[in-house]
Amino acid sequence: MAFGGLALALALLVVSVNLLQVASSDGDHARCEGVVKGWAASVAGSEGKDGDKLSLRDLLFFLHIPRTGGHFLKKLYTNAEECPRSYDKLRFDPSHPDCKLVVSHDDYSFMSKLPSERTSVVTILRNPVDRVFSTYEFSVEVAARFLVHPNLTSAKLMTSRVLTKSRAVSTLDIWPWKYLVPWMREDLFARRDARGIDKVRSSHRVNAYDVEDMVMPLHQYINDPVAHEIIHNGATFQITGLTNNSYLSGAHEVRHCVRKHPDLGHFVLQVAKSRLDRMLYVGLTEEHEESARLFAHMVGAQVLSQSGALNLDIKDNQPTGNDSHSSTLDPEDEETNEHLNSTHGSQNNRALNAADTVKDDHGKGNLTVGKLMEAYEGCISKLRKSQSNRRKISLRKVEGANFSKEARRQVPEAVLEQIISLNSLDMELYEHAKKIFTQEHLMLKIQQSTVIQHKQLTDQKGWIEMVCSSWSCSPWKVVLFGLGVTITIALIILALTTRRRTFKLKVLVVDKLPQMSNETIDCFARKRERNTRCHYVSLN
Repeated sequence: MAFGGLALALALLVVSVNLLQVASSDGDHARCEGVVKGWAASVAGSEGKDGDKLSLRDLLFFLHIPRTGGHFLKKLYTNAEECPRSYDKLRFDPSHPDCKLVVSHDDYSFMSKLPSERTSVVTILRNPVDRVFSTYEFSVEVAARFLVHPNLTSAKLMTSRVLTKSRAVSTLDIWPWKYLVPWMREDLFARRDARGIDKVRSSHRVNAYDVEDMVMPLHQYINDPVAHEIIHNGATFQITGLTNNSYLSGAHEVRHCVRKHPDLGHFVLQVAKSRLDRMLYVGLTEEHEESARLFAHMVGAQVLSQSGALNLDIKDNQPTGNDSHSSTLDPEDEETNEHLNSTHGSQNNRALNAADTVKDDHGKGNLTVGKLMEAYEGCISKLRKSQSNRRKISLRKVEGANFSKEARRQVPEAVLEQIISLNSLDMELYEHAKKIFTQEHLMLKIQQSTVIQHKQLTDQKGWIEMVCSSWSCSPWKVVLFGLGVTITIALIILALTTRRRTFKLKVLVVDKLPQMSNETIDCFARKRERNTRCHYVSLN
């Protein structure tokens, strides 16, 4: 009896705890809903429709979402016009007149540090699944470079020394790599210690993304709290200014609430879509050459015009047939790190330095939109080789992680579906970006059509002015002149038609002469003198 009473008491306790948890969860959801709605309302109130979004302003901010590419922006500005690198902190004076281009992994909250009324924003989005793959691959690639050291302590010590001496921006300074690379580096050293330092080949693997004894498998990577905090829905949080690198004081709470209660995500997504709509330009990684062409015409033409160097070439620059995935590179690829070169031997150092991209220091005096595209294609070719060399060198210590597009196809469908589910906000935002990209195509066609029509009207106006310069062009004279030209053309056409008919008649008579009777020949001869109807009578 006593035992039954104890069991009943325990059951009531469990029920009470569950009810308290449900009530607490409901209370937390209500609190979070208020936080997210309040933030969204404040954004809507502070960001109205501010002017013509198609007009380039004084400062261009490239909000660079990691692993989306965008190197073609570099060819448009000289080094003097590009603001000092600011991936991790504000390193420049935005009001300086020579500062024309900001390229940064900072999220949209960085706009609070810029003169917003004088700043245009551009960005590039990528298929979220591909972006997660690329983020994982780059984390492994950069972290693997430290495996030349005997242990993690040695790697950290060398990194600290080099960063202290060097003034260059390092990958370990740049968000999100300053979090993702150390995390992956520690994991690589732990796995190497477990299998033995001399073993560089995997003894067992399912595919290149599941080399468990060498590298953290992809399925483990995407489920780690670090990935949830930084990678998943990263594009949406970056465009809304809610990353863990935000300048907004309440960003952490809003982000935490959305991750805890996914149904609140639509408030954040709406803000992200609205900001994309107001941006000067939105590109797509998967359409990198077409994105570069659109950028050259929509933004580049304005930059060249403002610099007084515009020579607009409106011809279409057709894609060269290069593979879009393999040739789309990120700025972090070209600045892969002063300190990492020191962690390799001299031979590897020479290989990395040989692959470095040459900076473009030329002015814009001779640039055209067409030449801008040519420069971009040459730049992409160099960067493709640079990336390939770096990757080969970096992954020598973990040869089982042989990343490629073919290897991606071997990843289980369940993992791909999980990536899609974890990045549901980014998936919807990417679809919205594709619609904007289509609209940009239409706007470009309209702009080009307007340019052609303007040129034709200008030429026509110039011709009329030339005629009028020697003849007083009153309205009635212009009408008479046009009527006279029309009548003259009509008479010329009539004369040519009559002559052609007469010629055909002559040909007929001469051709049939041997077969005609004398009476018929006389009739045709008289027809030349008067209107006579002749009947053809053959001798046969």
